[in-house]
Amino acid sequence: MRRREFINFLVGTVAAWPLAVRAQGEHTRRIGLITVFSKDDPEGQRRVGALQQRLQELGWAENRNLRIEYRWAGDDPDRARFYAGELVGMKPDVLFVNHALVLPLLRQETHTIPIVFVQVPDPVADGIVASLAQPAATSRVSPPANTPSAGKSWRCSRKLRLA
Repeated sequence: MRRREFINFLVGTVAAWPLAVRAQGEHTRRIGLITVFSKDDPEGQRRVGALQQRLQELGWAENRNLRIEYRWAGDDPDRARFYAGELVGMKPDVLFVNHALVLPLLRQETHTIPIVFVQVPDPVADGIVASLAQPAATSRVSPPANTPSAGKSWRCSRKLRLA
């Protein structure tokens, strides 16, 4: 079930892209992805693989009609800040973040690029969105915090808060 939770964030975003753009086939959509996993983390690799597979099932394939810019921040707050600015500068169609403490870094950089985020148990209480019914320009997906990666997320959150 975790696999579905991880990749569901893009289903709504992909479905929202205009049908005319999908039909063109020539236009490449871009996703900026920043994660608190390090590149060599097996869990991070598994999640990225699941994302790529699901996107392909939906008709989106890298090097054909989709480009994903991956940024692996690990638990380094300085690297996360740098990557947030770098990804926003690339002007992707949508940004994805897998942790609540990286989200403010992206929000400081842009208010126009949609941001999809996961692993945020209560985005209203955290001040990320005003309402779940109308989250403004920011999309939201929030899988349960009790997934096996929740422990890693908690450890990363402690390090990011201290920075």
